[in-house]
Amino acid sequence: MDLGLEGKVALVLASSSGLGKAIATELAGEKAKVVITSTNENKLIAARMDIKERTGNEPLHYVCDVTKARDIENLVSFVIERYGTVHILVNNAGGPPPGKFEDFGDDVWQRAFELNLLSYVRAIRQVLPHMKRMRWGRIVNSTSSSVREVIDNLMLSNTFRLGVIGMTKTLAREVAAYNILVNAMGPGRFQTDRIEQLDRAVAEQKKLPLEQVRAAMVSQIPMGRYGDPSEYGRLCAFLCSEANSYITGQTIVADGGMLRAVP
Repeated sequence: MDLGLEGKVALVLASSSGLGKAIATELAGEKAKVVITSTNENKLIAARMDIKERTGNEPLHYVCDVTKARDIENLVSFVIERYGTVHILVNNAGGPPPGKFEDFGDDVWQRAFELNLLSYVRAIRQVLPHMKRMRWGRIVNSTSSSVREVIDNLMLSNTFRLGVIGMTKTLAREVAAYNILVNAMGPGRFQTDRIEQLDRAVAEQKKLPLEQVRAAMVSQIPMGRYGDPSEYGRLCAFLCSEANSYITGQTIVADGGMLRAVP
């Protein structure tokens, strides 16, 4: 299937590693003009070289702290200066710290809000005028499977990821007439540093070996394994593509069948 991504300008936030990098790699493999971001330039350079080696298509990189409005404004200005527009925006951000309600003060709540909800709002605000002028755009908001079934000990993530879903659904209706499709993705358990962190947190909390915690998690997944990040990247590439012409306002969970919630 030709996804129609060749030459499309794709901005992928928080993409020097993990699921963000996997998404950027798949888009680069489809010959999109990809821009990757992170707060760590060394990791960005390494990711840039790895993506080039894997796909033959070298992305650009830009150091950006997504919790800072000025950084996002400067990032989009950089992309516009280089490529003239933005066809695709993939919002992504690292997860907030695990913990229960009484573990966090206002400062931690504020940081999680800025990281996992307000950063998405700000990035969309910057790219939307360009997409509306083209009457074409794809926005994908990466969240968590917790938007369908809350995850214990992830109070902050459960709260703000759901805010992203409300925004996604509402915005999709507002911009559909411009052929701008807005969707969300909810990853289950993929082999990433974030999942490693969460598994270790559970192991420490329950005083269990890490391997035992992982085995218990895998036993809850009908497919019997954690996902490979490339599988998430391929799903996102489809949602960002010309091949997706009628799916908007949806939240698609990729979790190997783990969730029991309906829908």
